[in-house]
Amino acid sequence: MKKILSLVLAMTMLLALCACGGSAGATKMTMGTGGTSGTYYAFGGVLGQYIKNNAGIEVTVVSTDGSKANIESIAAGDYQLGTVQSDVMAYAWEGSRSFEANGKIDSFRVVGGLYAEAVQLLTMDANIKTVADLKGKSVSIGAPGSGVYFNAIDVLGAAGLTENDIQAQYQSFANSTDALKDGKIDAAFIVAGAPTAAITELCTTNADAHLVPIDGDVADKLMAGSPFYTLYTVPAGTYNGQTEDVTTVTVKATLIVSASASEDDVYKLTKAIFDNVDAITKENGKGAELSIENATSGMTAPFHAGAAKYYAEKGVTVETK
Repeated sequence: MKKILSLVLAMTMLLALCACGGSAGATKMTMGTGGTSGTYYAFGGVLGQYIKNNAGIEVTVVSTDGSKANIESIAAGDYQLGTVQSDVMAYAWEGSRSFEANGKIDSFRVVGGLYAEAVQLLTMDANIKTVADLKGKSVSIGAPGSGVYFNAIDVLGAAGLTENDIQAQYQSFANSTDALKDGKIDAAFIVAGAPTAAITELCTTNADAHLVPIDGDVADKLMAGSPFYTLYTVPAGTYNGQTEDVTTVTVKATLIVSASASEDDVYKLTKAIFDNVDAITKENGKGAELSIENATSGMTAPFHAGAAKYYAEKGVTVETK
Protein backbone atom coordinates (compact mmCIF):
# COMPACT_ATOMS: atom_id res chain seq x y z
CA MET A 1 0.00 0.00 0.00
CA LYS A 2 2.84 2.39 0.86
CA LYS A 3 4.46 1.68 -2.51
CA ILE A 4 1.19 2.41 -4.32
CA LEU A 5 0.69 5.67 -2.40
CA SER A 6 4.26 6.69 -3.13
CA LEU A 7 3.79 5.95 -6.82
CA VAL A 8 0.53 7.95 -6.97
CA LEU A 9 2.17 10.87 -5.16
CA ALA A 10 5.15 10.80 -7.53
CA MET A 11 2.90 10.76 -10.58
CA THR A 12 0.82 13.64 -9.18
CA MET A 13 3.93 15.74 -8.61
CA LEU A 14 5.23 14.94 -12.09
CA LEU A 15 1.96 16.00 -13.70
CA ALA A 16 1.94 19.22 -11.69
CA LEU A 17 5.49 20.02 -12.75
CA CYS A 18 4.64 19.36 -16.40
CA ALA A 19 1.61 21.61 -16.19
CA CYS A 20 3.66 24.43 -14.66
CA GLY A 21 6.49 23.94 -17.08
CA GLY A 22 4.35 24.74 -20.10
CA SER A 23 3.95 28.41 -19.17
CA ALA A 24 7.11 28.81 -17.12
CA GLY A 25 9.27 28.13 -20.15
CA ALA A 26 7.54 30.68 -22.41
CA THR A 27 9.50 33.76 -23.44
CA LYS A 28 8.02 36.96 -22.04
CA MET A 29 8.39 40.33 -23.76
CA THR A 30 7.11 43.82 -23.03
CA MET A 31 6.21 45.94 -26.08
CA GLY A 32 6.38 49.72 -25.82
CA THR A 33 3.90 51.49 -28.08
CA GLY A 34 2.54 55.04 -27.74
CA GLY A 35 -0.34 57.02 -26.28
CA THR A 36 -3.71 55.31 -25.97
CA SER A 37 -5.23 57.65 -28.59
CA GLY A 38 -2.62 56.81 -31.22
CA THR A 39 -2.24 53.98 -33.72
CA TYR A 40 0.84 52.45 -32.06
CA TYR A 41 -1.11 51.35 -29.02
CA ALA A 42 -4.11 49.89 -30.86
CA PHE A 43 -2.06 48.15 -33.54
CA GLY A 44 0.54 47.00 -31.02
CA GLY A 45 -2.20 45.28 -29.07
CA VAL A 46 -3.24 43.31 -32.15
CA LEU A 47 0.35 42.35 -33.01
CA GLY A 48 1.00 41.29 -29.42
CA GLN A 49 -1.99 38.96 -29.51
CA TYR A 50 -0.90 37.32 -32.77
CA ILE A 51 2.65 36.89 -31.47
CA LYS A 52 1.28 35.26 -28.33
CA ASN A 53 -1.10 32.95 -30.18
CA ASN A 54 1.22 31.96 -33.01
CA ALA A 55 4.75 32.22 -31.59
CA GLY A 56 4.08 31.19 -28.00
CA ILE A 57 5.69 34.39 -26.68
CA GLU A 58 3.89 36.19 -23.85
CA VAL A 59 3.69 39.85 -24.95
CA THR A 60 2.62 42.61 -22.56
CA VAL A 61 1.69 45.73 -24.54
CA VAL A 62 2.12 49.02 -22.68
CA SER A 63 1.26 52.65 -23.45
CA THR A 64 4.33 54.93 -23.56
CA ASP A 65 5.54 58.34 -24.67
CA GLY A 66 6.45 56.89 -28.07
CA SER A 67 9.52 56.21 -30.19
CA LYS A 68 12.33 57.73 -28.11
CA ALA A 69 10.99 56.30 -24.86
CA ASN A 70 10.65 52.85 -26.43
CA ILE A 71 14.22 52.86 -27.74
CA GLU A 72 15.60 54.01 -24.38
CA SER A 73 13.54 51.40 -22.52
CA ILE A 74 14.83 48.61 -24.75
CA ALA A 75 18.36 49.85 -24.07
CA ALA A 76 17.63 49.78 -20.32
CA GLY A 77 16.28 46.23 -20.55
CA ASP A 78 12.75 47.23 -19.47
CA TYR A 79 11.18 46.46 -22.86
CA GLN A 80 12.10 43.88 -25.48
CA LEU A 81 9.89 45.15 -28.33
CA GLY A 82 8.87 48.62 -29.44
CA THR A 83 7.07 50.49 -32.21
CA VAL A 84 9.05 53.49 -33.44
CA GLN A 85 9.17 56.05 -36.23
CA SER A 86 11.80 55.17 -38.83
CA ASP A 87 13.35 58.64 -38.56
CA VAL A 88 13.67 58.47 -34.75
CA MET A 89 15.21 55.02 -35.11
CA ALA A 90 17.81 56.57 -37.43
CA TYR A 91 18.54 59.34 -34.90
CA ALA A 92 19.17 56.72 -32.21
CA TRP A 93 21.43 54.61 -34.40
CA GLU A 94 23.42 57.67 -35.51
CA GLY A 95 23.40 59.46 -32.15
CA SER A 96 21.86 62.58 -33.71
CA ARG A 97 19.10 65.04 -32.81
CA SER A 98 17.23 63.81 -29.71
CA PHE A 99 19.99 61.26 -29.03
CA GLU A 100 22.90 63.63 -29.52
CA ALA A 101 23.27 64.63 -25.86
CA ASN A 102 23.46 61.10 -24.44
CA GLY A 103 24.98 59.37 -27.45
CA LYS A 104 23.85 56.72 -29.90
CA ILE A 105 21.85 53.66 -28.93
CA ASP A 106 22.54 50.46 -30.85
CA SER A 107 21.09 47.84 -28.52
CA PHE A 108 18.09 47.24 -30.77
CA ARG A 109 17.55 45.59 -34.14
CA VAL A 110 14.81 45.89 -36.76
CA VAL A 111 12.02 43.34 -37.04
CA GLY A 112 10.30 45.10 -39.93
CA GLY A 113 8.51 48.16 -41.26
CA LEU A 114 4.77 48.13 -40.50
CA TYR A 115 2.84 50.99 -42.07
CA ALA A 116 3.00 54.62 -43.18
CA GLU A 117 2.86 57.24 -40.43
CA ALA A 118 1.30 60.32 -41.95
CA VAL A 119 2.37 63.75 -40.75
CA GLN A 120 -1.13 65.14 -40.18
CA LEU A 121 -1.56 68.88 -39.63
CA LEU A 122 -4.92 69.35 -37.97
CA THR A 123 -6.85 72.58 -37.42
CA MET A 124 -10.34 74.01 -36.89
CA ASP A 125 -9.38 77.42 -38.30
CA ALA A 126 -10.67 77.95 -41.84
CA ASN A 127 -7.95 80.54 -42.42
CA ILE A 128 -5.17 77.98 -42.01
CA LYS A 129 -4.87 76.49 -45.48
CA THR A 130 -1.09 76.00 -45.79
CA VAL A 131 1.85 75.40 -43.48
CA ALA A 132 2.91 79.04 -43.97
CA ASP A 133 -0.40 80.13 -42.40
CA LEU A 134 0.82 78.78 -39.05
CA LYS A 135 2.99 81.87 -38.53
CA GLY A 136 2.02 83.56 -35.28
CA LYS A 137 -0.45 80.80 -34.41
CA SER A 138 -0.57 78.58 -31.34
CA VAL A 139 0.52 75.16 -32.59
CA SER A 140 1.05 71.84 -30.79
CA ILE A 141 4.27 70.24 -32.03
CA GLY A 142 4.61 67.23 -29.73
CA ALA A 143 6.84 66.66 -26.73
CA PRO A 144 10.33 68.21 -26.96
CA GLY A 145 12.72 65.73 -28.57
CA SER A 146 9.93 63.42 -29.72
CA GLY A 147 9.47 62.14 -33.24
CA VAL A 148 6.47 64.41 -33.73
CA TYR A 149 8.54 67.40 -32.58
CA PHE A 150 11.26 66.85 -35.17
CA ASN A 151 8.70 66.16 -37.90
CA ALA A 152 7.00 69.45 -37.06
CA ILE A 153 10.32 71.33 -37.03
CA ASP A 154 11.22 69.80 -40.41
CA VAL A 155 7.87 70.76 -41.96
CA LEU A 156 8.01 74.29 -40.54
CA GLY A 157 11.56 74.69 -41.84
CA ALA A 158 10.57 73.59 -45.32
CA ALA A 159 7.92 76.33 -45.26
CA GLY A 160 10.47 78.95 -44.17
CA LEU A 161 9.35 79.00 -40.52
CA THR A 162 11.08 78.20 -37.24
CA GLU A 163 9.83 77.23 -33.81
CA ASN A 164 10.10 80.91 -32.85
CA ASP A 165 7.66 81.91 -35.60
CA ILE A 166 4.80 80.10 -33.86
CA GLN A 167 3.46 79.91 -30.33
CA ALA A 168 4.71 76.39 -29.74
CA GLN A 169 2.78 74.05 -27.48
CA TYR A 170 4.12 70.63 -26.52
CA GLN A 171 1.20 68.24 -26.20
CA SER A 172 0.18 64.62 -26.76
CA PHE A 173 -2.30 63.55 -29.45
CA ALA A 174 -5.23 63.44 -27.03
CA ASN A 175 -4.33 66.73 -25.36
CA SER A 176 -3.87 68.39 -28.75
CA THR A 177 -7.35 67.47 -29.97
CA ASP A 178 -8.87 68.51 -26.65
CA ALA A 179 -7.06 71.85 -26.86
CA LEU A 180 -8.27 72.36 -30.44
CA LYS A 181 -11.83 71.61 -29.41
CA ASP A 182 -11.60 74.06 -26.52
CA GLY A 183 -10.06 76.79 -28.68
CA LYS A 184 -6.78 76.82 -26.73
CA ILE A 185 -4.61 76.16 -29.80
CA ASP A 186 -4.99 76.84 -33.50
CA ALA A 187 -3.40 73.72 -35.00
CA ALA A 188 -1.58 70.52 -34.10
CA PHE A 189 0.88 68.14 -35.70
CA ILE A 190 -0.13 64.50 -35.21
CA VAL A 191 2.10 61.78 -36.67
CA ALA A 192 0.36 58.42 -36.84
CA GLY A 193 -1.28 55.98 -39.19
CA ALA A 194 -4.45 57.39 -40.72
CA PRO A 195 -7.17 57.16 -39.58
CA THR A 196 -5.96 58.18 -36.11
CA ALA A 197 -8.44 57.70 -33.27
CA ALA A 198 -7.89 61.14 -31.76
CA ILE A 199 -8.50 62.87 -35.11
CA THR A 200 -11.49 60.66 -35.94
CA GLU A 201 -13.13 61.62 -32.66
CA LEU A 202 -12.55 65.35 -33.19
CA CYS A 203 -13.78 65.32 -36.80
CA THR A 204 -16.88 63.36 -35.82
CA THR A 205 -17.96 65.94 -33.25
CA ASN A 206 -16.64 69.12 -34.88
CA ALA A 207 -17.51 69.96 -38.48
CA ASP A 208 -14.76 72.61 -38.71
CA ALA A 209 -11.92 70.17 -38.06
CA HIS A 210 -9.82 69.41 -41.13
CA LEU A 211 -6.35 68.43 -42.33
CA VAL A 212 -3.99 70.98 -43.91
CA PRO A 213 -2.03 69.69 -46.95
CA ILE A 214 1.75 69.38 -46.75
CA ASP A 215 2.56 69.39 -50.45
CA GLY A 216 4.13 71.34 -53.30
CA ASP A 217 7.40 73.15 -52.61
CA VAL A 218 7.17 72.40 -48.88
CA ALA A 219 7.05 68.65 -49.49
CA ASP A 220 9.76 68.85 -52.16
CA LYS A 221 12.17 70.74 -49.87
CA LEU A 222 11.40 68.39 -47.01
CA MET A 223 12.11 65.23 -49.00
CA ALA A 224 15.23 66.72 -50.56
CA GLY A 225 16.70 67.38 -47.12
CA SER A 226 15.55 64.22 -45.31
CA PRO A 227 15.47 60.76 -46.93
CA PHE A 228 12.93 59.44 -44.38
CA TYR A 229 10.02 61.33 -45.89
CA THR A 230 7.86 60.25 -48.83
CA LEU A 231 4.61 61.61 -50.23
CA TYR A 232 1.40 60.13 -48.90
CA THR A 233 -2.28 60.61 -49.67
CA VAL A 234 -4.90 60.56 -46.93
CA PRO A 235 -7.88 59.36 -48.99
CA ALA A 236 -11.13 61.30 -49.07
CA GLY A 237 -13.52 59.96 -46.47
CA THR A 238 -10.80 58.93 -44.04
CA TYR A 239 -12.28 61.43 -41.58
CA ASN A 240 -15.80 62.77 -41.22
CA GLY A 241 -16.28 65.77 -43.50
CA GLN A 242 -13.15 65.07 -45.55
CA THR A 243 -14.49 65.29 -49.11
CA GLU A 244 -11.14 65.35 -50.94
CA ASP A 245 -7.80 63.55 -50.83
CA VAL A 246 -5.21 65.35 -48.71
CA THR A 247 -1.54 65.15 -49.70
CA THR A 248 1.04 65.05 -46.94
CA VAL A 249 4.33 63.34 -46.12
CA THR A 250 5.03 60.21 -44.16
CA VAL A 251 7.65 58.27 -42.24
CA LYS A 252 7.34 54.55 -41.48
CA ALA A 253 6.15 52.86 -38.30
CA THR A 254 8.71 50.16 -37.51
CA LEU A 255 8.85 47.27 -35.06
CA ILE A 256 12.19 46.88 -33.27
CA VAL A 257 13.45 44.26 -30.83
CA SER A 258 16.26 43.99 -28.32
CA ALA A 259 19.52 42.88 -29.93
CA SER A 260 19.83 40.29 -27.15
CA ALA A 261 16.60 38.49 -28.08
CA SER A 262 17.17 34.97 -29.38
CA GLU A 263 17.21 34.28 -33.09
CA ASP A 264 14.54 31.63 -32.68
CA ASP A 265 12.15 33.91 -30.78
CA VAL A 266 12.51 36.75 -33.27
CA TYR A 267 12.08 34.38 -36.21
CA LYS A 268 8.86 33.05 -34.67
CA LEU A 269 7.42 36.48 -33.86
CA THR A 270 8.26 37.81 -37.34
CA LYS A 271 6.55 34.79 -38.87
CA ALA A 272 3.57 35.22 -36.54
CA ILE A 273 3.02 38.72 -37.94
CA PHE A 274 3.71 38.35 -41.65
CA ASP A 275 2.11 34.92 -42.05
CA ASN A 276 -1.16 36.32 -40.67
CA VAL A 277 -1.59 39.59 -42.56
CA ASP A 278 -5.17 38.91 -43.67
CA ALA A 279 -6.34 38.02 -40.17
CA ILE A 280 -4.55 41.02 -38.64
CA THR A 281 -6.12 43.33 -41.24
CA LYS A 282 -9.58 42.21 -40.17
CA GLU A 283 -8.81 43.46 -36.66
CA ASN A 284 -6.97 46.67 -37.59
CA GLY A 285 -6.97 48.37 -40.98
CA LYS A 286 -3.24 49.15 -40.80
CA GLY A 287 -2.64 45.44 -41.31
CA ALA A 288 -3.37 46.02 -45.00
CA GLU A 289 0.00 47.77 -45.28
CA LEU A 290 1.95 44.79 -43.93
CA SER A 291 4.07 43.22 -46.65
CA ILE A 292 7.55 41.77 -47.08
CA GLU A 293 8.51 44.68 -49.34
CA ASN A 294 7.28 47.29 -46.87
CA ALA A 295 8.89 45.44 -43.98
CA THR A 296 12.35 45.32 -45.54
CA SER A 297 12.70 48.59 -47.48
CA GLY A 298 14.02 51.95 -46.33
CA MET A 299 15.47 50.79 -43.02
CA THR A 300 18.41 52.77 -41.62
CA ALA A 301 19.37 50.28 -38.90
CA PRO A 302 20.26 46.58 -39.20
CA PHE A 303 17.77 43.74 -38.88
CA HIS A 304 17.77 41.08 -36.19
CA ALA A 305 19.14 37.75 -37.42
CA GLY A 306 15.83 36.06 -36.59
CA ALA A 307 13.87 38.45 -38.79
CA ALA A 308 16.50 38.11 -41.53
CA LYS A 309 16.05 34.34 -41.46
CA TYR A 310 12.31 34.72 -42.07
CA TYR A 311 12.79 37.21 -44.93
CA ALA A 312 15.44 34.96 -46.51
CA GLU A 313 12.80 32.24 -46.72
CA LYS A 314 10.73 34.73 -48.70
CA GLY A 315 13.63 35.45 -51.07
CA VAL A 316 14.67 38.79 -49.54
CA THR A 317 18.12 39.50 -48.11
CA VAL A 318 18.46 42.22 -45.45
CA GLU A 319 21.41 43.71 -43.59
CA THR A 320 22.19 42.36 -40.15
CA LYS A 321 24.78 43.14 -37.51
